[in-house]
Amino acid sequence: MLKYRLSLFLFTFLIIQSSAQLRDRISLSGEWQFFKGDTETSSQVEHVTVPHSWNAQDGTTADYYRGKGTYRYNFDLPKNTKKKRVFLRFEAVSQEADVFLNGQYLGNHKGAFNAFCFEITPYLKKKDNELIVKANNILNPDIAPLSGDFTIFGGIYRPVSLLILPQTCITPLDYASSGIYIKQTEIQDHKATIDITTKIDGDISGNKKLRLRTSVFDPTGKLVTTSENEEIRASENTVAIDQRIYLDNPILWNGKAAPNQYRFFCELLQGKKVIDTLSVYTGLRYFKVDPQKGFFLNGKSYQIRGVNRHQDRPGKGWAISEKDHQEDMQLIKEIGANGVRLAHYPHSDYFYSLCDKEGLLVWAEIPFIGNGTESTAFEENLKQQLTELIRQNFNHPSIFCWSLFNELVKGNPEKLVAELNDLAHKEDPTRLTVAAANIEGRPENKITDIMAFNTYPGWYWAEPETMGPSIDWKKDEKRGVCISEYGAGASIKHHQQRMKKAPKCEGDFHPEEWQAIVHEGNYKEIDKRDFVWGSFVWNMFDFASGGRKEGDTYGMNDKGLVTYDRKTPKDAFYFYKANWSEKPVLHITSKRHIERTEPETDIKIYSNCSDITLYVNGMKYAGNSGDHNIFIWKNIRLQPGKNKIRVTGTFNKETITDQCEWILKN
Repeated sequence: MLKYRLSLFLFTFLIIQSSAQLRDRISLSGEWQFFKGDTETSSQVEHVTVPHSWNAQDGTTADYYRGKGTYRYNFDLPKNTKKKRVFLRFEAVSQEADVFLNGQYLGNHKGAFNAFCFEITPYLKKKDNELIVKANNILNPDIAPLSGDFTIFGGIYRPVSLLILPQTCITPLDYASSGIYIKQTEIQDHKATIDITTKIDGDISGNKKLRLRTSVFDPTGKLVTTSENEEIRASENTVAIDQRIYLDNPILWNGKAAPNQYRFFCELLQGKKVIDTLSVYTGLRYFKVDPQKGFFLNGKSYQIRGVNRHQDRPGKGWAISEKDHQEDMQLIKEIGANGVRLAHYPHSDYFYSLCDKEGLLVWAEIPFIGNGTESTAFEENLKQQLTELIRQNFNHPSIFCWSLFNELVKGNPEKLVAELNDLAHKEDPTRLTVAAANIEGRPENKITDIMAFNTYPGWYWAEPETMGPSIDWKKDEKRGVCISEYGAGASIKHHQQRMKKAPKCEGDFHPEEWQAIVHEGNYKEIDKRDFVWGSFVWNMFDFASGGRKEGDTYGMNDKGLVTYDRKTPKDAFYFYKANWSEKPVLHITSKRHIERTEPETDIKIYSNCSDITLYVNGMKYAGNSGDHNIFIWKNIRLQPGKNKIRVTGTFNKETITDQCEWILKN
């Protein structure tokens, strides 16, 4: 046993050591030169930090800059590139990029959200390499999206890096993916069948001694199996190698409870010499949607209670940091959500990885929004963006579906949606296709495997409780139903008590209290219907939408449960936290409505505690029963001047307290 453990340790050590020696990634993020337009004048040149967006300051204005921007970066050739190949990889440039190195045109990429990669080996110099990126975020009828209620921030807004790889390597050029695809062909509780495709590029036809070895390590780090091919034979210099492995009693990726992941370590060998290595991680799981009983993960009911997310922030736009992603994840975890719809476009690989690690189920989406054009170029661009999305994110266990469109309202896109659906199934037969609609009866709504609807009762129409009959009407006996968007706008500066009627959604007054009422009424109806396989609050965070003129800040969609700067959760945030989180919640609503004019008020608490007691100016009010963890005391009289409001509750024998102060004006 000791000998086995020592051998396993040495094997693992050699893997780590060889991987570090054979591959390298050098960040090109940092200080670049930038100017707007594509013709330089000395007065225009700025020094900016990439990732960067030129709309970081004007992205919430109706006339935000949608134009051209040019970036320049100079670098010396790294010392470790002898007998190596060098690749240039962009994680995203919005929304179109033309890339040049030392005057050589490398190529063009259309699409604001996915990564792309070029080989630059032949064009490098030892010193002072000049990299030029000509980007633009101009509305282009050939590039999706053509519409959408969010700002299209321009720039190199995700990291840039050099990849230094062996002459023959696992390729980074297959739509900028890892080059390794872990297909979960059949996963059950007691066994798993996994097909691995690894794409190799280099001198393959002239090399007669190439082999591929894949070692699989379980979530505890234990080596569980190894697959090794015989000599690779191919007439081309790019080849896909297929391997099949079987596992008994796999340790499953089980959502938030147990987000276990396996490591697949691929080694490319020339004879006995390892010439390239790469590790990828994935979690093994199986899932389905039952039209009558909802979503199932690993054979057990697992209704998705999630949020939508946009990726922008004030003063940064889309150029956010890993720390920003982590903060978003912490807030999503705090609220207790078990899923996230990453709307309305591909998000950062880093955030998908966070979802993997935290056990959140992910709805991944391409930016086919509102309408398209019937041009071949637009259709091909959508197919390109879908292929990139799938191949770059193939191994993320959190992703359970590929979304093909959002709220199509114009034209006749049925044929295109059918083609996208076929493409998604061809690229990845293991996941579901889905779409989100806001108009019933359109023919494209019948194409995807499962279907979802965006609906806003209590905000754009009807009363909050109308969510119930709206869901019943939308129910599909074969595909179930999901509510992909619902919610209401809210400003933490606007308040009104005892509201019975919605404010004008297009108006300036968006009281925080009404947003909470809408979510209470909507969610109660969702929660009582088992056949609703998922629901996603719109939105987790306020986000930029340059054309909007409403609420307390123009250019903002204020339907977030948290403010744009991520500093202030709104009352509705605590409603969901009280219903979803396993941590103690005790929250007095309308805390920010400090100055009052009405002597009588209702006091509302969100809590998952027991033995809740209210105190107003020291007077005790006994607790009452709460529906969906909402507790209300009616007609509480305030005294002129300061009023101290305090509430206590018990959670796992611990006393929890919340308090605030209101002032009744004379």
